Amino acid sequence: MSSSSSARRRSRIPRSRRVALLRRLVGRAEPGSDLAAPAREALTEVLANPTFELIPLKNVHDQAAFLPAGAKVSVTASPAKGIEATLDLSAALEANGFRVIPHLSARMIRDRAHLADVLARLRASGIDRAFVVGGDAEDPGQFLDGLSLLRAMAELGDGPSDIGVPCYPQGHAVIPQPALLQALRDKAAFASYMTTQLCFDPVAIRAFIAARRAEGIALPVKIGIPGVAEVPKLLSISARIGVKDTGRFLSKNVRFVSELVTSGGIYRPTGLLEKLGPVIADPAANVIDLHVYTFNQVESTETWRAGYLATLRGE
Repeated sequence: MSSSSSARRRSRIPRSRRVALLRRLVGRAEPGSDLAAPAREALTEVLANPTFELIPLKNVHDQAAFLPAGAKVSVTASPAKGIEATLDLSAALEANGFRVIPHLSARMIRDRAHLADVLARLRASGIDRAFVVGGDAEDPGQFLDGLSLLRAMAELGDGPSDIGVPCYPQGHAVIPQPALLQALRDKAAFASYMTTQLCFDPVAIRAFIAARRAEGIALPVKIGIPGVAEVPKLLSISARIGVKDTGRFLSKNVRFVSELVTSGGIYRPTGLLEKLGPVIADPAANVIDLHVYTFNQVESTETWRAGYLATLRGE
């Protein structure tokens, strides 16, 4: 096909439509175009030093090479890999200069003696941080949920001083919302911050934070956002890390699915972040960080982050 015929074909599509399609293709509106100065400044600050979540899978060391030097790195735990994989990867990353936040999954820790050993290993690795979750192990030991593990950690003493706990803007697959909220209230006495679990709906995230502040939960919040995600990779990792109901996940995140369909199967979180800009900038919300669910696609996620950060800075 000649260049002239290509030009004629393109000319049939109005320019405004072509621009809209291109913006949808990259998963965002024109970056920063509608951001007020406080939101732009807040996004710049949190994007400059986010927390990157890694999963202990085969490609993790290759992908960790793309992390910024000294980055904060959250290491997940899953029944398929066991707590040992989390501890081993955490120790290796900490030794390489990263600030590691290992996930301690309550249902994967057998008893208080096992817990004491886990905490000792963290201390030996120079790690003074942890993210405490209930977990999905089908055959738990002594600890059935995150709260029971937090209490045991407090009783043992000499554990991490910086402890995060999860919170759920769109609820949980099996735990009723009232029970989730009561657990969060109870965990607040032991925790340093809460992290919103994977959610692609800015309205749900904003409403959740506002509701918690209104009821007096003052824990600082890290907002969880997806990194650059490809559909096959996302679904494959979901199965491998033990997400039991991928269909429910997708049905509750229609925005995510629709953006994937219109972006060639690749999601970028720019649009989500810009809708969250005002709440990140709001001192009353007390948003202290971004937690980036990388799905172990660090290279593409870091390329996006660096590019968007440069745009926000006007570089």
